[in-house]
Amino acid sequence: MTLSFTENRKSKTENPAIKLRIFLTGVGGQGTLLASRVLGEAALEAGFSPLVSETHGMAQRGGIVVSTVVLGEVKSPIISPGEADVLLGFEALETFRALNYCHTRSLVIANTAAIAPYPVATGQAQYPGIDRMLALLGEQVGGLLAFDAGTRAREAGSPLAVNMVLLGALAATAYLPFSQDDLRHILRTRTNPKFLEANLKAFQAGADAAEDDRKWVRRPPSRH
Repeated sequence: MTLSFTENRKSKTENPAIKLRIFLTGVGGQGTLLASRVLGEAALEAGFSPLVSETHGMAQRGGIVVSTVVLGEVKSPIISPGEADVLLGFEALETFRALNYCHTRSLVIANTAAIAPYPVATGQAQYPGIDRMLALLGEQVGGLLAFDAGTRAREAGSPLAVNMVLLGALAATAYLPFSQDDLRHILRTRTNPKFLEANLKAFQAGADAAEDDRKWVRRPPSRH
């Protein structure tokens, strides 16, 4: 599934030239696809022509889900190995598995909460050590922010708001060409009112995590 927002693109003459590739990975039920849609709509509102795609995977609960958001003068939403500028990881092992899509300057934002895949749940395999996976990630990318997004989502009032937590964390970095308020505006105008308060709290919880030096395994160099 590929979503192009070009048809409704707002005209903004002062947008800087940018090429940004965001790779999102997780398992079904975590809201990965919704997160990519929110990023795409925020980019559209900022005057870009985003391409949003579910590149592979199945969205049913428990299945691996991968989606992409690409900004810039590109014609395809596909992100090849070594091209992702940002990796937004909704589950610890799936984040580690996507390392080959990153380059040495990539920013990785990783949820450290684990969801056991079928072989682990049935005792056929062991889940890798999370600390070891984070250490290996941190050695090979430009920046790594890692924290338990599931706990922060529950504290915000919705265990399903992991996607909002991770979006808030990403918005608090300097990697997006639009602001936290731009993303909040999309949430306010697109979210079911009964989920809005929890989603906004979860978003802020993620932004707070990004401001906490203790959550950074590796700080990225300045992008300015």
